[in-house]
Order: sequence, then structure tokens, then C-alpha cells
Amino acid sequence: MKHFLLLAVGLLVLSVASTQPAGDDGFERIRERAEALAPLNSLLIWHADSLVVEEYFRGMSRERSFNIKSASKSVLSALVGIAVEDGHLEELDQPLHTLLPEAFEGEDEAKKAITLEHALKMRTGLETTSFGNYGAWVQSRDWVGFQVRQPIECPPDRCWSYSTGTSHLLSAILTRQTGQSTFQYARRALFDPLGIRIDGWDRDPSGIYLGGNNMAMRPRDLLRFGRLYLQNGVWNGQRLLSEEWIERSWGSYAVSPWNGHNYGYMWWNTTLAGEKAYFAWGYGGQFLFVVPDLDLAVVISSSLSNRPAGSGRHNQRVHRFMSQQVVPAFQSEAHRNTASAR
Repeated sequence: MKHFLLLAVGLLVLSVASTQPAGDDGFERIRERAEALAPLNSLLIWHADSLVVEEYFRGMSRERSFNIKSASKSVLSALVGIAVEDGHLEELDQPLHTLLPEAFEGEDEAKKAITLEHALKMRTGLETTSFGNYGAWVQSRDWVGFQVRQPIECPPDRCWSYSTGTSHLLSAILTRQTGQSTFQYARRALFDPLGIRIDGWDRDPSGIYLGGNNMAMRPRDLLRFGRLYLQNGVWNGQRLLSEEWIERSWGSYAVSPWNGHNYGYMWWNTTLAGEKAYFAWGYGGQFLFVVPDLDLAVVISSSLSNRPAGSGRHNQRVHRFMSQQVVPAFQSEAHRNTASAR
């Protein structure tokens, strides 16, 4: 009988231990793995109501800003949603030519059928100004006109084409419709309420802030943006973003042919270790992951210089790190809390 009781206690201890939260040992393993993922240079993990991991590597620090690259498209998506709530923009089926009439003057009817929602989904049908066309686009004197003049590859909403020129059209629209620069509007409506400090943001030759690239902030600031989505658009008791907009932003309107991830309103989404995850993604390994069911937000930044040999697959390694180390560490706690609530 004594041996049976000892065995039962041992099995109980083993069962409890296997469902404990990550704890210091688990977090240390996550930190060690992150440090090995060069050129990754910061890892911040927010869970429930706490910053449980904050690590900096390779010269990065808490107060040093980094270029979040195309992760800024997700910030722009939020600004469009706020502008809709503020009444600066009408319905999402509003054609772009009614918002940027000079840019669309003389263009054909196919282009005049492009709407705000098409742009948010990257389904305008216009040829991209990213990738091989990016250099010519940024060297032009008219970034808005350059994108509008791109040839139509398919009718609007019939195909998907990731394009920073498309997101820049939205910045131009915000500037026109709000009567202030995109940065000024963002400060009032989003950055100042969240306590976010912007240390750099490129502008086009006309002075329009670049919609969807080259925005610099500190890792903690990007984490604050992610926490806003975890909190369903409310910050310190103030609603900054509607729940409906978050739900629409996190929809799946296309599948990227080059990475297999789903695309929403300038947010990506995928599954990590069986959990639905949404992420903002910038060139070179700049990430904000939000996993709502685990009450989890993760920021990962990566150096854009001094990248070691073999770092070309860095993005895939980050996703494996999230799937194999980070998300499972918090799944065990979620399961424990669910069991205790029964």
C-alpha cells in the first residue's frame, strides 16, 4: 500500500510539472535559443499582464529604436480603421479615384474600380512597386502617381499582389482626408495615447509619410501596439480601435504564393503550434506576433547589417522558434488554467 501511495504521488507530481507555465528554466531556454538565432537582436514576450521576457543581443538595447520595415503596414492598417471611425473615410467600398482624383485623372475604368478595401487587402490588380520595381518607384518624383500608373494585371479583387506602393496610396489618402500629415494624425490618434515614440519615418518627394515602410521605434513601442490588439482596441480605458476593425484586419483574404501565409488588412496570419497567430512582418526579420487565445504578444527584431552567412532563411527559423519554443511554453499554462476552471 505504501509503495502504491508513493507511486501515485510521483505520478501526480509528474503530471503537475508537465503543465506548469514556462517558469525561469523555460524562459532561460527560450532566451538561449533566441540568442543563437543571429541576426535576431531583441526578444520581448508579453503574457497576460506582464512582460515576462525582455532580452537584447548584438548591441541592441531597450532605448535603441529599429526600423520595423513593412511591419509598419499593420500600423497603417490601424490608422485607416481609426480614420473610418472618426468619419474621415466613408465605407470601404469607396473608390480610390474619389479620394485621390488628381492621381487617377485620365486612368481607365478598371483602375477607377479600385476601392479602399482592395488596397487594404493588396488586391488592387495593379502591378507591384515592391521587389524588382521598388528601386524605380522610390527614385521617381511622384510615388503616388507611379503606383497608379502601374499596369493592371487583373481586375480588382481577382488577384493578390503585395506592394508598398499600394500601402503608400493609403498614407496619401489619410493625409488628404484628415487635413494633416499621416504622422500628425498617427500621433494624435495612436502613438501618443499608447506612449509610442517614433524616431524616424521616411517621406516621399511630396512630403507624404511612407505608407508601409521605414518607420523606426523601440521594441517596447511595437509591443505596445500589439498589446492594443490583445486588449481588443482598448488602452487605459480608452477605445482607440474598434473590435470590428481588428476582426476584419485579421481576416484571410489571400494566400501568399511565396510564403503560404494568409493576408488580411495588412496583417498576416498563420497557425503556430496549433494556435491561430497574427503578425506584422518587416524585411530582415522584424516581427510582432499576437496570439489572442494565449493572451500573448511577441516582438522580435533583427539586425539589418552584419548578417551572418546562412541568415537568408532567418524568417523561417523565427517561425520555427515561435512554433517549437515560444508558443508551447504558454500553451501548457493555458491548459492548466482551463483545467483548474472546470
